[in-house]
Amino acid sequence: MDGNTIALVGFLALFVLLFIRMPVGLAMMLVGTVGIWFIRERAAIPKLAGEIFNEASNYPLTIIPLFVLMGNLAGISGMSRDLYDAAHSWLGHLKGGLASATVVGCAGFSALSGSSLAAAITMGRVSLPEMQRHKYDNGLATGAIAAGGTLGILIPPSAGFVIYAILTEESIGRLFLAGVIPGLLLTLLFIIAIWIVVARNPEKAPQSAKPAPLNERLRALARAGWIIGIIVLTIGGIYTGVFSAVEAAGIGAGMAFVVAFIRRSVTLTNLRQVFESTLKASGTLFLILFGAFVFKTFIGFTGLTSALAAWVEVQGFTGFQIVIAFLIMFIVLGTFMEGFAILVLTVPLIQPIIEPLGIDMIWFGVMMVICLEMGLISPPVGVNVFVVKGIADGVPLNTIFRGIWPFWFAMLACILLLLAVPQLALLLPNTMFG
Repeated sequence: MDGNTIALVGFLALFVLLFIRMPVGLAMMLVGTVGIWFIRERAAIPKLAGEIFNEASNYPLTIIPLFVLMGNLAGISGMSRDLYDAAHSWLGHLKGGLASATVVGCAGFSALSGSSLAAAITMGRVSLPEMQRHKYDNGLATGAIAAGGTLGILIPPSAGFVIYAILTEESIGRLFLAGVIPGLLLTLLFIIAIWIVVARNPEKAPQSAKPAPLNERLRALARAGWIIGIIVLTIGGIYTGVFSAVEAAGIGAGMAFVVAFIRRSVTLTNLRQVFESTLKASGTLFLILFGAFVFKTFIGFTGLTSALAAWVEVQGFTGFQIVIAFLIMFIVLGTFMEGFAILVLTVPLIQPIIEPLGIDMIWFGVMMVICLEMGLISPPVGVNVFVVKGIADGVPLNTIFRGIWPFWFAMLACILLLLAVPQLALLLPNTMFG
């Protein structure tokens, strides 16, 4: 068999393994190693060992456990609750204000955890009982939680951006900054989507909370000052060049520990839970990266990327056309594949095709991550939908899926805005210090 045929068989085998629920990292590692063995038998085991060692000893990857640790410490310290309370005090009295406060709370917590699932679970447990108490429509309430949680892989620190940066050899700091304005824009679009839903169907948010007095709002904002301060410190430090993304992760984790200690949330039981959760999440991401680089090496050996790049060149497609085609492909793949699987499977194939066409990989990465966000709430896989279902036992699954569509179209609008105005993603990375 020639290299292209072996590559196609490898992809088919990989999809079969993913279909039978083998972990993504193990599936890619297995297919990649066997594929290399078919092409160059003596290189299979050395490549497997070499790629694992290289990534395990890759200093920038220490950012993953540090930011995961920061998010877990923020959870036990009560900072996530403070953030929701502040958003609730300022927005809760408006029509649909509790759902808007949930989205804002998810956005803020995402800036500490970098995890969509953690954001959805943490803010869902806080906000869902409040929305149900005020007789919110279950679809709107759960849709806001599921969609708000997706901001965890767009607003920095983002595990998705870290993996994308490692795969494409782009700057993690530049990718983090590229996600700031689109993340804020998408948060605003989610709030607009909520307002439109409530304006069309007022019965979906029949009761509003009473307006909080100004002094109470200011106290709530002050209590959220810790989490706001950590966010500004880490992102601002990266932008101004005071420290690198890895250093920002260490400083953020240290500050989160100090806050937890001051609030007397640090106990042996809590610390054990925090470190266990951090190790499990980090181990999962590292396994995905190990498998991704083994599989990437296999694809390189087959020559498939060179053949695809040559085919695109012959067809005469423009870079913009190729970008749109790939974004549509990501949206379709998101309906039946998990986001990280899409990321690690497609990036090694796509990069050699679009880079020669002059496409900025930072700009493309932001749009790709938003497409992955769409997959997190798209039926039938929609991981975030099933997470929300776990904390909303009495809400049927089809009700949650109905509730996510306004937010899905808000994500689509964000992608269109980024296509029309690339500077929304590139302004901060292009003006950062250094």
